[in-house]
Amino acid sequence: MTRLSRRGWPSAGPPRPVHLVHLGLGAFHRAHQAWYTEHAADSAAWGIAAFTGRTPAAAAELGAQDGLFTLVERGPQDDRMEVVSSISAAHDGADARAWAACFTAPEVALITLTVTEAGYHLDASGQLDLGAAEVAADVALLRGPLDRPDASARTMAGRLAQGLAARRAAGGEPLAVVPCDNLIGNGPATRAAVLRMCEAVDPSLAAWVDVQVAFVSTVVDRITPATTAGDLARVEAGIGRQDLAAVVTEPFREWVLCGDFPLGRPGWEAAGARFVADETPFAERKLWLLNGGHSLLAYAGSVLGHATVASAVADPRCRGWLEEWWDAATPALRLPVAEVTGYRAALIERWSNPRIGHPLRLIARDGSFKLAQRVVPVLRRLREGGRPAPAAAARLLGAWLTHLRGRGAELSDPRAAELVPLAAGDRRRAARAVLDALAPGLGADAELVRQVAEACRELEGVAA
Repeated sequence: MTRLSRRGWPSAGPPRPVHLVHLGLGAFHRAHQAWYTEHAADSAAWGIAAFTGRTPAAAAELGAQDGLFTLVERGPQDDRMEVVSSISAAHDGADARAWAACFTAPEVALITLTVTEAGYHLDASGQLDLGAAEVAADVALLRGPLDRPDASARTMAGRLAQGLAARRAAGGEPLAVVPCDNLIGNGPATRAAVLRMCEAVDPSLAAWVDVQVAFVSTVVDRITPATTAGDLARVEAGIGRQDLAAVVTEPFREWVLCGDFPLGRPGWEAAGARFVADETPFAERKLWLLNGGHSLLAYAGSVLGHATVASAVADPRCRGWLEEWWDAATPALRLPVAEVTGYRAALIERWSNPRIGHPLRLIARDGSFKLAQRVVPVLRRLREGGRPAPAAAARLLGAWLTHLRGRGAELSDPRAAELVPLAAGDRRRAARAVLDALAPGLGADAELVRQVAEACRELEGVAA
């Protein structure tokens, strides 16, 4: 079968001029930022140079296809396939020469990111952790000469600092950095991490970035499960070409942005993106209802034997726990009740799609980072309003404690070596220790500790 390429797919046209750079070339980027750019009002003017994060595999796959890939929108009954051509170049993230070349190109106007919460390398205070091994290695690397094309930083903050240093050296103009990760205030968080990295490397670089670089905050949402061999076979039959970079996603999509774009941006609003004065209420709604709900299903649902979101949400027990969590989190939100109610109904519809096999084991990863964003802020907001910790929050945290104790989905967390010993033994003692590790002082809430320990006991009884 002929491989998908621009020559064999004439409607894609030649590669578009690169005005946008992306870090984190994975399935979500292809289903989200690349799709929105494909459907922007001025899409012909905005090509993407996309760089991988950890491994070069996606760059190799897309490079062999001239950046083309098939996006499969998987509805409850059928699939809709579309060949997307907004990626003009795909690079190995370790290619420091190509990375610097993109940053020094005057026509490059913005950088988008998809690196996940753990990729920010933040410490307990929310600052870039300069003591982390990879961060420290990047600081040492970037203190050396800039003209080292074989030496690439590994962290998000390090790579941005490396690229921005090259842009400053070339006399480049301002640009925008657009993080697309599940952090409330991801724009300020990215800015703080990059400035801290730059300050550690070269204070004059930090001063330049502070003035010349705009950091945009965003809310992103589109479920994108892993592509299977069966998906690739269906794409081949559907488009008549072999496509090893195809991506499967749900029909739903959302992008909310807040910030400045000094050199302009694609007309993403034509594809449904929203530009608002404050994205925080939308970020809280998404993180606490969608992502918090996902975490509950990942930990509690997997203990009950479920493997996917659709399977878990079809279980009356999981569905009841989910509704209780949403009921508890809703008073902490700052959006009209009708909008929240509609969002909850849409989530149930999306998650009930049996043709989207969203694995709970993937959602369960990196819980120590995710729950700090998805649950702890809800508890703090409610406490500020004089409300005690709700039982539903304790159940979610108890499910995570059960996960750390070896039940349900396989554990994968950067802090596992620290957390697993804390979670062992007596449940109440374990609950107190794990809560304090998640958020210092949280374990001082005796009633929350009791409820978390009790939820853990109940789930371990189910697992047994």
